[in-house]
This record gives sequence, structure tokens and C-alpha cells, in this order.
Amino acid sequence: MVKQVILWILRLLVGGLFIFSGLIKVNDPVGAAIKLEEYFDVFSNDIAGFFYYLKPFALYIGVFLVVVEVVLGLMLILGVRSKLTTWALGLMILFFTFLTFYSAYFNKVTDCGCFGDAIKLTPWESFYKDVILMIMIAGIFVLRDSLPKSSPTWAKYTVRAVGIICFALSLTAIRNLPFIDFRAYKVGVNIPENMQPSAPLQYSYVMKKDGQEVILDQYPTDESYEFVEMNLKNPENLPKISDFAVWNSEGDFSQEVFTGNKLLILVSNYGKMSDSHLAEIDELVQSLHATPIQVVLAAAASEDEIQQLISSRGWDILALQADATVVKTMIRSNPGIMLLKDGTVLAKFHHNNTPDASEVLDLYIP
Repeated sequence: MVKQVILWILRLLVGGLFIFSGLIKVNDPVGAAIKLEEYFDVFSNDIAGFFYYLKPFALYIGVFLVVVEVVLGLMLILGVRSKLTTWALGLMILFFTFLTFYSAYFNKVTDCGCFGDAIKLTPWESFYKDVILMIMIAGIFVLRDSLPKSSPTWAKYTVRAVGIICFALSLTAIRNLPFIDFRAYKVGVNIPENMQPSAPLQYSYVMKKDGQEVILDQYPTDESYEFVEMNLKNPENLPKISDFAVWNSEGDFSQEVFTGNKLLILVSNYGKMSDSHLAEIDELVQSLHATPIQVVLAAAASEDEIQQLISSRGWDILALQADATVVKTMIRSNPGIMLLKDGTVLAKFHHNNTPDASEVLDLYIP
């Protein structure tokens, strides 16, 4: 009886965590793919070059992994093919533990993406989480003789249905935008406000005097102190956005973008930009020409590539450069559209859902 209770608790905890983690990433499979690409880059340089050739398949691998996470978690809870599920979860957590340890120990990938953008974990927090999961799965493995030997038909069909639904939701999120936006550029956020700390930042100063280290709240005026390091005491108050910038050869235009009504056409990768809906974007740019809404292109591209794009499309708009990582964080679409009013995000559109001018104007002038 005690074994059964312990086993049930372990199954619920492990299965629930896998389901939760998978569903968050089902919401944003493009984000999961971006994180996989980071790992493939690191491993191709540090372990084996063949990882580089996995980058084009990151999205497919990402969708497979997030759906499998949900399905295996549900199978464990419902007792569907329990022993096979335990082995699969064990192998998966071994793989994840290796990833998180490698990232933490060598400081390679600063965010594992375990829970997408919903819950941010440091590399070591991610590793400790995986170690705890590994211990719980080991507990299930030890008690595997008490696992269900069979499962009802409804449980098997439930697992299949959930797998299909998760796959469909992943495809929907890829072809549109995440259902829930957990990032710092979500609708309703004022970007320039998010670029400021939420409260004054406080630091402590590690100093050395007479061979002894001391920690001070204020930087000393006594020149006999030797500076060692400075530590932030309230990191929770750091700005949510710290890397936003747009520029061209004339200078930085970040503040200009935060002024008035702006429609941003965002391009995160010029070489991989989809051209399937550029005609609709052309029409939108032309229709907004004589309105109080300024259209701005912000692209992770060279100046030559940007000039080539706006010339080929006939866009008479302000064209700016941006960092690829920032643009990918702003929108999961290449290209994508973001509407700003005095720096506040009014709406975001995947290029598959390019709005017409009337939709855009209605958002600015209700």
C-alpha cells in the first residue's frame, strides 16, 4: 500500500511536470527551435561538427520533442505502457540533464528553455531541476513491478487524441503566433518603460584592505581599499528589456521608434525571410502612406541587404538595422508586423495574417 502511494505521487509529479513543460513549448514551438539551434551551434563547435547539420531541422525536432513530452507525461499518469514509458522518460531526462549540466558548467547557453519564456531558470537551476526529476524517475524505475500491467482502452485513445491535438496546436502556433505570449514584447507592454529598472538598483562592493576582504554597501572614499568586484543586490529589479536597439548609418533611432504611431515590419533573418505574403505587406505599406502611421522596417541584415529589400518592394519607408536575437524575441514570424503607439505594443501579426490598412487604423483610432 505504501509503495502504491509513493508510486502514485511520483507518477503524478513526473508526469505533471513533463506535461506542463511540453504544453508551454507547444504554445511556442518556434521558440523551442531557436533554443535547439543554440545548442546545435555550441555542440558543433565543442563536441562534433555534425550537430551543425541539424540546425535546418531544429523546428521539426522541436515539434517532435514537445509533443513527446506531453504524451509521455500523460502515459505515465494514465498507466499506458508504463514500463516502456519509464524507460523513455529516463533516457529523455538523461539527455536533458547532460544538456543543462554542459550549459551550466561551461556557461554556454544561459537559458535552457525548459519552460519556454514562461519561467526563466538559470543554467544551474535547470540542472538541479533535472537531477531531481532523474531521482524521481529512478524511484519509479525501482518500483516498476508495481506499475499497471495494462491500461483501459479509453486511456490509450486519450493519449492518441492528446498527441494529435498537441501536434495540431504546434502547427497552428508556427503558422500564426504563440497563443499566449510570455515575452517582454507582448501586447500591452510599453517597451521604453520595460527598458528601465523597476526600482533603483543596489550594489554591494567587495573590497580588500590589509589582505582582508570586506563587503560594503557604498563605494569607499578611502583609497587604501582595493576593488575586487561589484555585485547586484536586487537583480529582480533589472530591466525586462536590456538589448533593444535599432539604427542605420545616420545613428540610433530607438527613441524615434517609440514616438507616435509606428508599424514595424520585422525581419529576423534576411536570407530565410518568407516571401509568401510580401504582396499583402506591399499593399499595406502603400495604403498607409498618407496616414498618421509611419511604417518602419527593422531587419537583422546588412545595409546593402536592407536597401535591396526596400528597393525591390518599392517601399518608401524608414529602414533600420536590428539584432537578430532581439527581433526573434519580439515576434515569432519572419517577416512579422508589430504596431506601436508611443512605444506601447498594440498588436502583433504573423505574415500569414497580414492585416489590411483598415484593420490597422481601427486599432489606432477605435
